[in-house]
Amino acid sequence: MWEAYKKGYKAFLQLEKSLSDNSVEAYLHDIEKLTSWIQQTDQLKTPQQIDLKDLENFIKWISELGMTAGSQARIISGLRSFFKYCLQEQIITTSPATLLESPKLKRSLPDVLSFEEISSMIHAIDLSKSEGGRNKAILETLYSCGLRVSEAVNLRISCLHLDLGFIKVIGKGDKERLIPIGTDAAKYIEIYRNDCRVHIPIKPGNEDILFLNRRGGKLSRVMIFLIIKELARLADIQKIISPHTFRHSFATHLVEGGADLRAVQEMLGHESITTTEIYTHLDREYLRSTLQQFHPAFK
Repeated sequence: MWEAYKKGYKAFLQLEKSLSDNSVEAYLHDIEKLTSWIQQTDQLKTPQQIDLKDLENFIKWISELGMTAGSQARIISGLRSFFKYCLQEQIITTSPATLLESPKLKRSLPDVLSFEEISSMIHAIDLSKSEGGRNKAILETLYSCGLRVSEAVNLRISCLHLDLGFIKVIGKGDKERLIPIGTDAAKYIEIYRNDCRVHIPIKPGNEDILFLNRRGGKLSRVMIFLIIKELARLADIQKIISPHTFRHSFATHLVEGGADLRAVQEMLGHESITTTEIYTHLDREYLRSTLQQFHPAFK
């Protein structure tokens, strides 16, 4: 009986919210968890019959399964979105998720790479291998532009304006933004295009995709994650590293250098300035560590 509601919700997320396929799947997965719990408790309730107590019991259930506070908060956000859709479609008259409390989250600051660490990872790339030029262009672009990994794998040749020093990126919700690109990143993209990519037999439909795998298809996000993990190992970096680390490092280095937060927000494609403000916290941590290292009163 929930299938019709899920189908309508999926269309709502795709058409009205313009969310990416990955985001749509994540939201639907939250509702799958709820319906799975409903079936296990033999309640077989419809959205109209679900109340706040049911949702609290569901959250208690996923908590007892060992789900982290962060994951619980994300699922609660998904539930709110679903019941908001139900309200809009007049499936329900009041949302049971309105008063549902999210767990208190400890905001952990992500690991940030220094410029020297990023350089050592780039220098660890074996340029004698066929994929070396591509991997160098990817890392240079991630750090130069602060891209999400999904934005990097979907980067199109037609969106490169290297002569003007910009690239056009399709971000979350299919929103476009222009980002300045550094001369090094632009140079290595051109080297990759002219010396490496031209030798790859391109799969139909991928002609405009910049970064390709050896079979001529689009790189997966997992592949970029594995490339970066291996380079971190070769560079003997012990931090927890992912493609997102380059985005964090890009933003942190800008803020530490005195960049305007609104400019950083624009380049990262954050809808809200509060999302970008985490980098002011990172900056304060950097200032504190600098004081502890160099100020006599902190020694």
